[in-house]
Amino acid sequence: MGLVKNISIGILGTGFMVLATAAQAKAVTLTYDRSIGSPGFGPGQLFVPQGIAVDDQGNTYIANGRGVNPDGTPNFNLGDKIEKFSPSGEYIGAIGSGGTGPGQFDEPTTVDFNPVTGDLYAGDVYNNRINQFDSQGNFIRSFANGEFTPRINDRLFFGPSGVTFDKAGNVYVGDFNGERILKFTPDGQQIGVIGGTVGTGLGETQGVAGVRISSVSGNIFLADQYNNRIQVLDPNGKPLYAFGSAGSGPGQLLQPIGIELDDQDNVYVADSINSRVQVFDKNGNFLTSYGQPALDASGNPVPPPALTGPPFGNPLDLTPGRFNWTGGTALKDGKLYVGDFFQGRVQVLNVEGTTQVPEPSSALGLALLGLGAATVTLRKRGQQKPVLSLEKELQKQC
Repeated sequence: MGLVKNISIGILGTGFMVLATAAQAKAVTLTYDRSIGSPGFGPGQLFVPQGIAVDDQGNTYIANGRGVNPDGTPNFNLGDKIEKFSPSGEYIGAIGSGGTGPGQFDEPTTVDFNPVTGDLYAGDVYNNRINQFDSQGNFIRSFANGEFTPRINDRLFFGPSGVTFDKAGNVYVGDFNGERILKFTPDGQQIGVIGGTVGTGLGETQGVAGVRISSVSGNIFLADQYNNRIQVLDPNGKPLYAFGSAGSGPGQLLQPIGIELDDQDNVYVADSINSRVQVFDKNGNFLTSYGQPALDASGNPVPPPALTGPPFGNPLDLTPGRFNWTGGTALKDGKLYVGDFFQGRVQVLNVEGTTQVPEPSSALGLALLGLGAATVTLRKRGQQKPVLSLEKELQKQC
């Protein structure tokens, strides 16, 4: 996916009331844990981290940038890899390399492990395909060659977006500008298509970004980026409902990208331009938000980078909880991993739950919006690859 020319970033204030509807609630907290990677072009450094995946051993895999020199000419030695970090955050190697051959990338984006086969699947934007590796990083095959819709009109994003899997291990991949989700067998044979219509109505999309399938219901949740909303489809692709609207207030979105689901179907959304993560229940009710834009010394939001410079905000604001756009996400073992697009890192948040606690007898409950490194507490009833081609297109528009 890509980026926008002039960006208006909304900053939320601290503290507001949120409705709850149960007499009992599960208390959940989000707290800053650590960051992975640092901004730069050397080993273990990141620029425009997009897709994120975590294996069963706790290693983190991050799709890293596109190999382009400052003048826009190709340099496949920059980025174009899936960088691997140990559970403690140490850099331990990479999968793939820059190029157009087997197992190579010309901008990796979405990335995730198939829970049935253990294989790793990664979007390859400019090569217009999906690359498949085994759990050890050995290349298996490429598939869907040429199937993804290229950049169209004035859109800034394109290519394979979110990747997810059903219980049989079938692979679902977003085709951002094709307004559809392509379905494949684990070995890359296409067996279905969901969607395909541009628009603002239910079941229509304007940019299919992150995609996740619920392990509970089998429903498909997708980030409808330019419609500034999340859509929910049944397992056969029939639209059920949507939530979210354009803006910077609670529950509003500005170009959502990454999306995750927990085992209660709470929805975690990378609200990209708002530089935060928002959390909703499975019905789309807003629960809480975490994060705020990176700030300069005068307290103004740091803009995304321009065409001729490095793909980093200037200045960097590496305060915990500050982002210069949020993007790719992963949720694993009580940790939420969030790509800090233009600050060359992934921020890791603890997702913690406690025993059920009583709610007030009325239908009102409190949720505190915490910014920066503050703890965020949410209460809800019961028991919750850019992804896309960002750097080059943002630079073109700036």
